Amino acid sequence: VGSWLAPVLLIGAWAIAGPLQPASYSPVRQTVSVLAGHAGAGRWIMTTALLLVGGCHLVTAAGLTGIRARARITLMVAGLASIGIAASPEPVHGSSHEHLAWTMVAAAAITLWPAFAARSAPARPLILSVRVAAAATAVLVVLLGWLIIETQRGDVLGLAERLTTAAQTTWPFIIALALQRTTPRAGRPEP
Repeated sequence: VGSWLAPVLLIGAWAIAGPLQPASYSPVRQTVSVLAGHAGAGRWIMTTALLLVGGCHLVTAAGLTGIRARARITLMVAGLASIGIAASPEPVHGSSHEHLAWTMVAAAAITLWPAFAARSAPARPLILSVRVAAAATAVLVVLLGWLIIETQRGDVLGLAERLTTAAQTTWPFIIALALQRTTPRAGRPEP
């Protein structure tokens, strides 16, 4: 449930908070942090979502016993960093060092998470294989690279951030779903 709620909360919050902003706000050009920042109209919506997404990552990490401990720890780091982002909103103008630091930690942890979840032995489910994990990590690294490039006065920073974070927060749900489908339940014979 936590893995499913994380992307739903994140995407839902920016979809709800975005229209509350002044007409000058552009979701294509401006980041989600603006929605939760001190200048954001209805900033509580995005801030609450960031706190809850962090909690969802913590719950997911605790519940995904079918993956390596280092992957679970990495997801916990991403969850704690999301809470840190919520606790250090952007000021009205510019950004704060704390906000940037938490954002970098969260982005790095959730981007590298698929690589840490990979299994070197024959993986079941297949999605946890080294090849699939490497491909997922590569896609997330490319998206994060695009996001970093956009931070240097790009015209589609908001779009890059939204696509990147949507992909990053959806991957734990995909893994949880795959594990649920391949893990035998108590009392039910294995296929």
